[in-house]
Amino acid sequence: MAKTAIIEDFGGPEKFVLVDRDVGEPGPGQVRIRHHACGLNFIDVYQRTGLYPLPLPHPMGMEGAGVIEAVGEGVTHLKVGDRAAYAAMPPGAYAEARVMPAAQVCPLPEGISFEEGAAMMLKGMTAEYLFHRTTPLKKGDTVLFHAAAGGVGLIASQWARSEGITLIGTAGTDEKCQLALDHGADHCINYRSGNFVEKVRELTGGKGVDVVMDAVGKDTFEGSLDSLKPLGMLISFGNASGPVPPFSLGILGPKGSLKVTRPTLFTHIGDHATCQAMAQHLFDKVLSGAVKIRIDQRFALDDVAKAHAALEARETTGSTVILP
Repeated sequence: MAKTAIIEDFGGPEKFVLVDRDVGEPGPGQVRIRHHACGLNFIDVYQRTGLYPLPLPHPMGMEGAGVIEAVGEGVTHLKVGDRAAYAAMPPGAYAEARVMPAAQVCPLPEGISFEEGAAMMLKGMTAEYLFHRTTPLKKGDTVLFHAAAGGVGLIASQWARSEGITLIGTAGTDEKCQLALDHGADHCINYRSGNFVEKVRELTGGKGVDVVMDAVGKDTFEGSLDSLKPLGMLISFGNASGPVPPFSLGILGPKGSLKVTRPTLFTHIGDHATCQAMAQHLFDKVLSGAVKIRIDQRFALDDVAKAHAALEARETTGSTVILP
């Protein structure tokens, strides 16, 4: 049996229920992992509220790290006793242990702790595809990154610095802006104290940026488009302020023949070999010291509702882990 956080109805953080579930043995292509730490991400909020609906009841959590306890038939890249980490479907990481598909579970190098592994897989592989698999980016390009003091943002700030890419961040307080700057952002705009579009234009000599990376959604969408240079790309990869409302494709032409895409990590990691390569690229960045994983909040599994409430209230910085 393993303590597991589930939801039986969509709604607020109070919808979490802690239950003991039978873990069982892994079938073909599966592993059983004993978690040492689990990650917290906005996609968990989207699933809990029903924005990304799940069949109910359902265990929650998309990210974890721990030790492999059992391996099913056909699994060759992991063995019993291996340290491992993952960000993967289906949800179920908020648990002491679980059985899950093995394809997206990755061997975790010894130089990376379980807490770091749980805090970095979803956010770090998101940064990997944003910078390397969505649109061509090269040294000297300029990126606008919203929520630059969050978990993905702090990784992205360091990643951009390591690639010679100028990153302009946004955040909601001067303290959060300083945090982004300390992690490699070249500039950071407090969006509560001014118009970020005007500041971006000022910082880029009126040209705009090559790419906007936007996980905020509704509140920043129009401003993100207006921050791009002609032929620039808006990568909309999250909905922290709510989903982007419908818009006319026709507006992209007069704004500069802009491009808009809505990728997901889970499309990229759906292929086993690609997932493992993305994870290895992330591990290399961390082991080299180019990217450091900042964990600012830790919650016990019993307090998962408090963790969600803090995330939604914008009270968190960096990454958050949940400890079984």
